[in-house]
Formats: sequence, C-alpha cells, structure tokens
Amino acid sequence: MRLTWAQPEDLLAHELVQSQAEGKDVSAVRDRWVAAGGDPTPTASGASDGPRLQPLRPLAGALLDELDATPAPPDPAQPDGWADLAAILGSVADEQPGPDLGVRLAGAWTGRAAGCVLGKPVEKIPRQGIEAILRSTGRWPLDRYFTAAGLPDDVAARWPWNRRSAPTSLEENIAGAPEDDDLNFPMLALLLLERHGSGFSTEDVAQLWLDQLPAGRVFTAERAAYRNLLEAYPVPETARRRNPFREWIGALIRADVYGWTNPGQPLRAAELAWRDARLSHTRNGLYGAMWAAALGSAAMVADSVESVLDTASRVVPPASALADAIELGRRAGRDADTLVDGLDELHARYGGLHWVHVLPNAATIAFALERGQGRFGDSVCAAVTAGWDTDSVGATVGAVVGALVGVEGIGQRWTAPIDGRIATSLPGGEQRIDDLVARTARLAQDAGSGR
Repeated sequence: MRLTWAQPEDLLAHELVQSQAEGKDVSAVRDRWVAAGGDPTPTASGASDGPRLQPLRPLAGALLDELDATPAPPDPAQPDGWADLAAILGSVADEQPGPDLGVRLAGAWTGRAAGCVLGKPVEKIPRQGIEAILRSTGRWPLDRYFTAAGLPDDVAARWPWNRRSAPTSLEENIAGAPEDDDLNFPMLALLLLERHGSGFSTEDVAQLWLDQLPAGRVFTAERAAYRNLLEAYPVPETARRRNPFREWIGALIRADVYGWTNPGQPLRAAELAWRDARLSHTRNGLYGAMWAAALGSAAMVADSVESVLDTASRVVPPASALADAIELGRRAGRDADTLVDGLDELHARYGGLHWVHVLPNAATIAFALERGQGRFGDSVCAAVTAGWDTDSVGATVGAVVGALVGVEGIGQRWTAPIDGRIATSLPGGEQRIDDLVARTARLAQDAGSGR
C-alpha cells in the first residue's frame, strides 16, 4: 500500500524546496540524500519510487528532522503570530449586511459546490492537458462542465481524468455535488462554530478533526498535521513537524465559512481563519486562509468583485509573497488581452511551484475574479483552465461570485446538476444546501448580535 503525502522518502524532496524558500541552507542535506541514492526532485502526485526508495526511509526521516530543527532566518514581514499580524494589518472597516444575506449565502454555498465540481475531473491535469481535452471535445474555451463524450482515445490516454472524480463530476453523470475535501471543510467549520462559537481554539479544531474527519480524506498539509496529532504533538508543532506542505493551499480551502458567518467583518473573519489554519500551516499558508475568509466576508456585503478584492487584500501582510501573488493575478486579470495571455503570465511566474502550492492558486483566484467581473461561468472557467488545484480554485471563485449574484445569477447550466445537494464523508451523509444556508445564517446573526 502506498500512502501519499506521508512517507518520509516522499516528503524530503518537498521539504528541500520549502526549507530553501524559507532561507535555510539545504545543500548539505541534499548532497547526503543524493549520495545515498535519493531523488531531490518533488513529484506532482506526492508519491516517489516506493520500492527503490523504501530502504532509504530511516535516512529520509533523519534528514527531515534535521531540516525541521534548522532555524530559518527571521522575516518580520511574514510573522506567524496573530498579534504581530494584527499590528502589520492595522484596522479594517466593518460594514453591515443587508436584507439579502440569505440570498448571498445560498449563492455562496451553491457557487462553491458548482465551481468545485467543475474542477474535479481535471484535478492533477496540467493546463495543456485541460486545453487538449477541451479542444478535442469541441468545448474550447471552457464554458460548461466537462464531458467525456467525443473524447478521442489517444487524448484520454495521455491526459486521464482524475480517477476518483470522473465517475461523479462529468456533465453526463453529475447528480448532486459529490464528496470533496473542498466541501467537507466548510461543513466542518460550520459544525465547529455551532459547537464552540467564535471563541474556539485551534485545539478545538484539532479535536473536531479527530472526531469527525476520516484520515483518508485529508491531503498534503492536513494529512501531515493529522499524523502529528495522532503522535501527540501540540499546536503549532502540528504545522511544522515533517510537513513540507505548510505553505500550500489546504488552509485556504477551509476558510470560507468564517467569512460567511462574519459578513462585513473581514478582519474578524481572518482571525478565525488564522486560528483554524495554524493547526497545519505557516506564513503564506496562513495568509491564504485569512484572505479567503476575508473574501467570503466581503462578498456578503459588497456590490462588485473589485470591492471584494480590495477589502480582502487588506488582511494580507503587504510585504508577503501572497500579497505579490494576489496583485499579479489581479493585474493579469485586468490587463491581459486574452485568457491565454493572462494564464501565460501566471505560469511564467509560478510554473515552477507545485500545483497545490498556495501562491499560484491564490494568483489564479485573483485573476479569475478580475477577469470574470461577476459573471459566474466566465469566472469559474478561467480558474479551472489555469490547471493548478482546479477544484479548489473553482470552489473559492464560485463562492465569491455566487454570493454576489445569488443562485439565479449563477444560472441553471451550473445549478441544475447540483440539485441543491452536497455529498460528504463527514458523519450524517448528504446535506441539503438549504439546510446549510439556514445554519450559516443563524451563526451570522449571532455574530452580528455579539453572541
């Protein structure tokens, strides 16, 4: 059995990249690994050549621990602690939600589900593969769910669908939103707030994971943190020990509900997202969660994509790499003559990073929102066509635009297959979107009344 994102011989190459990005000197560790026969090049799938490298597992573990124990040069522009972050960010003005909050929440949940489903079958397929699939099925540029109808055998062989997702996420077989971690985590955040209120701790998040979340349905940084919890490491060591994915996208996908339940309070939403994110992420991984929560908060009150993006940017440390990624995405979305030109610019900057890293995906979210300008289909299709973490960026973009336009504005092409239903691997099984909206609205009302 090969367990991805967990075995030391798989993690080490990713840790070499992450440690170097933090300013650590990794040359000696890399040389020892290569001399022993290890591969210093990270894989896209999270799994290396298992049988060949398995004898090197003890060495890989020792080298991971050595890198963990090596201090990174301090970077005051990218702190992990909330007090230091809050001092950098300053104040962000709050806005009162209007009477259409329920409409916006319904749009956000539905848009998140639709955008996620759009990206599911092509998750892990690079940008050029997505374009090849679309051209060969007569659907370039993307403007609806993917289909296998008419897909030539040679294209299908070269760019195979995501194995887990194709049976439930192609146009011809969607029957409600299928289970996905991008949908499990918003439901889990909802339950967290219902049980503990806005005063929850990171330890409360950890306990809820252990109680409710199947270990096999978490990936990258979440899988590393889950393992660390089971080995009894405390927060925030759970985010740092043998976790080369600590600046990837996982915390960002967990944050929407903190924004939806704090409409018009982006800094408050960002603080809640930070509390959740520090279980598994550091630096830009934390900031991605804060940004996503602020996007959700602003989308509950704003009247334009520009306003949402402007507000959410205020909760991101201005000297951080995430701030640079968001600004690049926004500029490309505004200025590029064509979709392809804009994506070329993003890939020229971030094409060397892993497809799950937070930086290319945050840039993609900002790009897709700017380019789509509140048009649901244009926005989620731009996000997915970029070819990084397709279901995650589709979900985040879909939630923002869905909140702005409501379910009717999303349109039947996208909403009819979802049928108001979301499957989940959490206890309780399939959820009705109407029920999720009602629960979210109650929490938002409690936040507005100070409870």
